[in-house]
Amino acid sequence: MAQANALGLQTRDLVCARGGKTLFTGLNLSVAPGQSMHLQGDNGSGKTSLLRLLCGLSEPAAGELLWDGAPMAQVRETYLREMLYLGHALALKEGLSALENLHFAAALMDQAWSIDAATAALRQMGLRGREHLPLQVLSQGQKRRVALARLCLSPARLWLLDEPFVALDSPACTVLQGLMQAHVAQGGMVVFTSHQAVELSGGDNRSLRLGAP
Repeated sequence: MAQANALGLQTRDLVCARGGKTLFTGLNLSVAPGQSMHLQGDNGSGKTSLLRLLCGLSEPAAGELLWDGAPMAQVRETYLREMLYLGHALALKEGLSALENLHFAAALMDQAWSIDAATAALRQMGLRGREHLPLQVLSQGQKRRVALARLCLSPARLWLLDEPFVALDSPACTVLQGLMQAHVAQGGMVVFTSHQAVELSGGDNRSLRLGAP
């Protein structure tokens, strides 16, 4: 997965303002292939806002984002193909089954996931026997597992994950942690927020605390 001389994701002097309040200024962040970044900070420090900036859902008040050393404006289409964002909203359709939701997600990303691959991903996330059930009958934790199954299928180099461990039981947390570790070990990149203590083994695992003096 890692590319020769790939620089990954960088920010230069990033400034984020929301509702007339400046959340952070002069933020310089770098995540290279084979690295993870755990974003930490108190509520309101700008963790989710930063992820939204990184995935392109909002624009910085100032500063610059770069992908493999190029300004984001020049490589946005390439970046969007190589990045996967999972936020608080799970982006699932309640009336569709778990399998149908994965195929819907694949279509939105202009990808093709076989039924066998999608079924295997759901089972890896602990959803054996629930592949064909509509989302509306699943628990919140099971719905989150459906969303996280995309990680098993997507070829994205960079994962941006906002509180991915929320509503997961201990076995599911272990599976997710293993997925993140394997992605980094294979040269992928992960930027994530979590109020839980998360220790990823192997790879180059870093942390950044927003709102720190």
